[in-house]
Amino acid sequence: MKILAIDTSSKVCSVAITEDDKKIIELHSDDEKTHSVKLMPMIDEAFQSTNLNLNNIDLLACCVGPGSFTGVRIGIATVKAFSDSKNIPVVGVSSLEGLAYNMIYDSIPSIQLSNTLYCSLIDAKNNNVYCGLYRYYNDCLNPIMDLMADNIETIISTINTTILTFENQFKNIVFVGDGSSIYKEKIKNEVSFDILWFSTDEQNMANSVNIAVSGHKKFLNGDFGNSHILSPLYLRKSQAEQALDEKDK
Repeated sequence: MKILAIDTSSKVCSVAITEDDKKIIELHSDDEKTHSVKLMPMIDEAFQSTNLNLNNIDLLACCVGPGSFTGVRIGIATVKAFSDSKNIPVVGVSSLEGLAYNMIYDSIPSIQLSNTLYCSLIDAKNNNVYCGLYRYYNDCLNPIMDLMADNIETIISTINTTILTFENQFKNIVFVGDGSSIYKEKIKNEVSFDILWFSTDEQNMANSVNIAVSGHKKFLNGDFGNSHILSPLYLRKSQAEQALDEKDK
């Protein structure tokens, strides 16, 4: 199965084509151009470099957020157009899950996947983060609670509560995402656990290959559909909406 995956949720625009879980090509761009300008040329470059085209694609995987409100909408609109034009099934993947897969496929040698808690943290500014908590079983990552958007203090409290809830099931906690870098010292001081691992800056980058990997696993589990299933994942209001709320008050 050939998969075209797109991630436009961050300042990095990422496009990949995979054969099931195996990378055929991946392209990244973090220049100053907007995603609306660079996404289609990157997709075209990926197709030309691999001698493939949209007719060869069996599944479309798209990052649906959280992240840049505008970027997410650009990626979703592109995938919807491709799906509608060629009747290709689609899968939506959260940016938090994609980040967690960065640590699965660039794993820490000394830890076991099954007894590790994966915590994705994306900076949402003003002491807030987006958070996803996952564990690995049945050959894929599975969320153990709803995705969250809150201040870092509340998120750390939730992580500590989760550790207690699962008692001794976790031997390691792995943190990934730019939020884990920004609040690394606070996490080390306040998370009630002995063995904490932290991602590198490179592992915190958007990775469309892992959007494809997650998409493939979801497809095998029957979690896919047509373009109508795709919608942006907003865990909080945009800055403009927040400003409007304040004005209304």
